[in-house]
Amino acid sequence: MSYETIIYDLESDVATITLNRPEQLNAMTAQMRVDLLHALRRAEGEARVAVLTGAGRAFCSGQDLGQRQNAADVDLQRTLIEEYHPLIEALAGCPIPTIAAVNGAAAGAGANLALAADVVIAAESAYFMEAFARIGLVPDAGGTYWLPRSMGLAKAMGAALFAEKIPAAQAEAWGMIWEVVPDEQFPEHVAARAVQLARGPTRAFALMKSVLRRSFANDLAAQLEAEASAQGEAGRSEDYLEGVMAFMEKRAAVFRGR
Repeated sequence: MSYETIIYDLESDVATITLNRPEQLNAMTAQMRVDLLHALRRAEGEARVAVLTGAGRAFCSGQDLGQRQNAADVDLQRTLIEEYHPLIEALAGCPIPTIAAVNGAAAGAGANLALAADVVIAAESAYFMEAFARIGLVPDAGGTYWLPRSMGLAKAMGAALFAEKIPAAQAEAWGMIWEVVPDEQFPEHVAARAVQLARGPTRAFALMKSVLRRSFANDLAAQLEAEASAQGEAGRSEDYLEGVMAFMEKRAAVFRGR
C-alpha cells in the first residue's frame, strides 16, 4: 500500500515510517495523521520494531499552519480529540517497541509525537522546541503529559513558557530522550538499535512497556502487583525458556516473540 505523506518500509522485522514532506519540514496535515495511524497499525501486525523518522533536514515541525489561514474557523479541540489523540495513543500503546529517530528539528506537536515513542534517539544537530506559546497556544499532542514526567516540572514549565530550542545534547542531559548520536553515525546507529530490539523478546517487551507506562498512576502496592502479573506471563513464554537455555549453554538467545 502507498501513502500520500509518508514512506513505509519493512526490512528485517523493522518497520521504518518516514514522514515525507521535506519541503514543509514534515509539518503535519490531516492526511499525514491518517497515514501515520494506518502505518502504525500495519507495523503492529507485521514487524517487531517500528522506527519513526523524517525525510530531509527535519523530523517534524508540528502542525502545518499553512492549512489554517482562517485560524478562527478551526476547532482545535475537535482536531485534537479526533485526529491527534488516536495517533498519540496508538504510538504510546503500540505493543512492539517504537523508536523516534529524530534527525532534525522536532517542534510543537512534532516534538511531542517523538516523545510518545518508547525510545528517542536524536542526531547531534537535532533540537526540540515546545513552540506553542509563540502562537498563543498550549502544548498539546501529549506534551503536558510527557514533559514533566521526563524532565521534571521545573524544566517542563520553562520549555513551555519560553518556547526555546532545546538542543539534542541538552535534551539528553535533562532525561528528555534516550541518547544523542553524531550526525555522521546517526543512520547506522538507529538501524543497529532497531535490529537489536527486533531480535529481542517481543512478548517481554510488550509487557514491560505496559507496566512501566502504568507506573505513573499506581502506588507501590499496585505496581508490585502489576509487576508480578507481567512476570508470571513472561515466565510462561517460549522466549523465557529459550533465554534460560541460551544462558546455560553460553550462546546467544534466539527469541521468536512467543
